[in-house]
Amino acid sequence: MAAITTSDIAPSAPAEERMDPRRVFAFLAMVFGMFMSILDIQIVSASLAEIQAGLGAGSDEVAWVQTSYLIAEVIMIPLSGVLARIVSTRVLFTFCAAGFTLASALCATATNIEQMIVYRAIQGFIGGGMIPSVFAAAFTIFPPSKRNIVSPMVGLVATLAPTIGPTIGGYISHAMSWHWLFLINVIPGVLVAAAAWSLIDFDKPDLKLFKKFDWWGLASMAVFLGSMEFVLEEGNNKDWFNDHHIVMGTIAMVVGGFIFFRRVFKVELPVVDLRAFSNANFAFGSLFSFVMGVGLYGLTYLYPLYLGRIRGYDSLMIGETMFVSGAAMFLTAPVAGALSNKLDPRVMMMIGFAGFGLGTYMMTGITADWDFYELLVPQILRGCSLMICMVPINNLALGTLPPERIKNASGLFNLTRNLGGAVGLAIINTMLTQRTDDHYARLSEQVSWSNQAALDWLASVGANYDSYGLDGTAVAIRKLSGVVTQQAWLLSFMDVFMGLTVLFVALVFMVLLLKKPKGAAPAGAGH
Repeated sequence: MAAITTSDIAPSAPAEERMDPRRVFAFLAMVFGMFMSILDIQIVSASLAEIQAGLGAGSDEVAWVQTSYLIAEVIMIPLSGVLARIVSTRVLFTFCAAGFTLASALCATATNIEQMIVYRAIQGFIGGGMIPSVFAAAFTIFPPSKRNIVSPMVGLVATLAPTIGPTIGGYISHAMSWHWLFLINVIPGVLVAAAAWSLIDFDKPDLKLFKKFDWWGLASMAVFLGSMEFVLEEGNNKDWFNDHHIVMGTIAMVVGGFIFFRRVFKVELPVVDLRAFSNANFAFGSLFSFVMGVGLYGLTYLYPLYLGRIRGYDSLMIGETMFVSGAAMFLTAPVAGALSNKLDPRVMMMIGFAGFGLGTYMMTGITADWDFYELLVPQILRGCSLMICMVPINNLALGTLPPERIKNASGLFNLTRNLGGAVGLAIINTMLTQRTDDHYARLSEQVSWSNQAALDWLASVGANYDSYGLDGTAVAIRKLSGVVTQQAWLLSFMDVFMGLTVLFVALVFMVLLLKKPKGAAPAGAGH
């Protein structure tokens, strides 16, 4: 049990002080800050159309409201570990909370798309520092015996925020103007920053490390991760390597990556300490976190896409339909915490991945008529499975690392989930585009002038519109084309859900390859 008892306990903390109320309140303030940061991505994604109209932007330009945030965030997340060591968690988190709040207010004042993109990049970069700090704090200030309370809380926030984001975004943009998507952060942000400054006392700054800071490593990491996020986000829209921007981005990614990985292993204080991956539990935990990113962000994207494209729902109706997953997560969190004390973490992961796979398999029977009730069980399975997976994955990855490694490792761990989401969305979008084209071509072959059923349908619908004095033949052909397009979309959705099913079923078997991690599950009995 050495791995459990020596790691992650506040140094020389007497037994009665282990759940110090001051630290609990500080941690809750940090969790709320992380919730705001992750939620902000999704509430804005649900309301891009309103922002586009408000700023008079084109559809290509408005996509950068999200892309700039994600690129900036993905650079800050791994960087936050070394920054926390230099300036302390207290200073870093307070600066991030205050900066995020200020950038939110600036976003609300934007009068054109260029300003909005710059403010969003600042917001993403500064806000990204809050996320790993919370994971690091969870595993350094609480003893392992309390992890069955803390780990589900962190996991719930990290997964619930992306899930309920579209719901909240839909309500805000319907009830008020798009400016409130950003203004809603201001008062909570000020409170979180004040609480962080006055309550956090987990560690001390080490300003001497600043002299050793690897600026070239930071620049190369920013180029590497930033261009990777750009290529993954924009690749499908720009037809991948047929677009010179994507080619240039890929070259920048390769060059930046080469310099970054060389420096990581050469300099005394690397921007990101990759040696955490030498811990097998952390390496496997990060791999599973990557795949959870695919499932979390992929399905948060697919359900609203289906509801908007096939069912014609607006952002509010989509949010109301998607709320089920969030409710399922919220109710499953305490159950997952209790189970993590009793079950082998591998069994929990297998249950979670199997539930995920079952949910996506049910979606392979999707039709154009599916509505709230047909989506109910798959969404409940998704919400419950996410929480059941997330708790053991967090514990597996971070639960057995020594305290000095946790800050850096937490940034890497959170980065894997975000990169999983980016890679997953790129693959899903590409698959949807290509499979829709394939299905459309095949269906179009069937609906030809030699198909008597199609001709009869055209004649019947055409005659109906002729009777209203319209050009019945033209309307009927347009309608038939719409039916074929819709069916091609549906078939491509089925293909993507089947692909996700195969992925999660494969993970169930992959978990069997893991050795039982010593102390990765919180063991109350160990204390």
